[in-house]
Amino acid sequence: MTSVNATTPAALDTVRLELGARSYDILVGDGVLADAGERIAAITRGRAPIVVTDANVAPLHLDTLNAAMLEAGIAPQPAIVLPAGEKTKDFAHFQQLMDDILGRGIERSTVLLALGGGVIGDITGFAAASALRGIDFIQVPTTLLSQVDSSVGGKTGINSRHGKNLIGAFHQPRLVIADTATLDTLPRREVLAGYAEVVKYGLIRQPDFFAWLERNGRRVVDGDSDARRHAVTVSCRAKADIVGVDERESGDRALLNLGHTFGHALEAATGFGQTLLHGEGVAIGMVLAFDLSVRLGLCPADDARRARAHLADVGLPVRPADIPGVAWDVDGLVRSMAKDKKVQDGRITFILADRIGNAFTRRDVDAAAVRAVLDESVQPA
Repeated sequence: MTSVNATTPAALDTVRLELGARSYDILVGDGVLADAGERIAAITRGRAPIVVTDANVAPLHLDTLNAAMLEAGIAPQPAIVLPAGEKTKDFAHFQQLMDDILGRGIERSTVLLALGGGVIGDITGFAAASALRGIDFIQVPTTLLSQVDSSVGGKTGINSRHGKNLIGAFHQPRLVIADTATLDTLPRREVLAGYAEVVKYGLIRQPDFFAWLERNGRRVVDGDSDARRHAVTVSCRAKADIVGVDERESGDRALLNLGHTFGHALEAATGFGQTLLHGEGVAIGMVLAFDLSVRLGLCPADDARRARAHLADVGLPVRPADIPGVAWDVDGLVRSMAKDKKVQDGRITFILADRIGNAFTRRDVDAAAVRAVLDESVQPA
């Protein structure tokens, strides 16, 4: 499974994701990027990785990364800088990224390094899975959402007009470097969006962690370094434990999609842009999943109330109606959900719960109950 070790004085937590020969470390700490040169050099064998980042992240963190590599004896090469935002995860940008990577005359020993949030990690990981039929890559996530979710577990990919993340591959990184200091550069809305994924781990399997978040969630969102490191470490450990026994989502890994079936449909309806961030969609989706569980007689209403209250308390939206300026089409949301990756034999897979900390999958959910939950949620409070 996984192990966690703390070292001093760097206050570094190391989570090990165990996958046999493809096992790797997840480093979590405040300022860890500045000291990561030797770790990177060990994977690249002293050669410069091809760094892929975006126009927002490059001015903030690229110099720190390059300085760390120089200290380890690696002379950095120019980074590939993509436009920021979810719209970068499309065919056109993927093709350009592949052309840029291949144009550098890469070999199978070439290593890519994703410096940025989930978009950069996903598209770079997919490029690594595709180039020369698979080369190594390193994840350096710089958003809370990517540190606790997308950088860990090897899911890579891009979006299409048919839906989110429908094109991609399972391709594990060689190392994940989660520097919690990078979160200080994020707008509060981005931190909140990432925090929704933190809450997810408490809701699916760890009721004690959810209770800790109820007491300390505002510290995480407000920038307390110890609270952030703890939240990221616990989240990464939770995900690593699941991925270590179900890498390709044939069982329990599906639980990590709590809120995502609803959330992805909401994102699609708003064009995968700034109207609704991924984490905001997940927050609303988790509330809808608990509401659906209550409607089906599976979950106490008080547990759904607690989940909704905590997410709302830190400042996340909890209903589609909380998103201003959107005319929600329930029929369109249902059609979008029917295109979800988790559909089997024409049935939508839902992640539901019978209480906080005990989620499970269901494929026999009454469509009328889903529609009723959505109908209620899109109405103004």
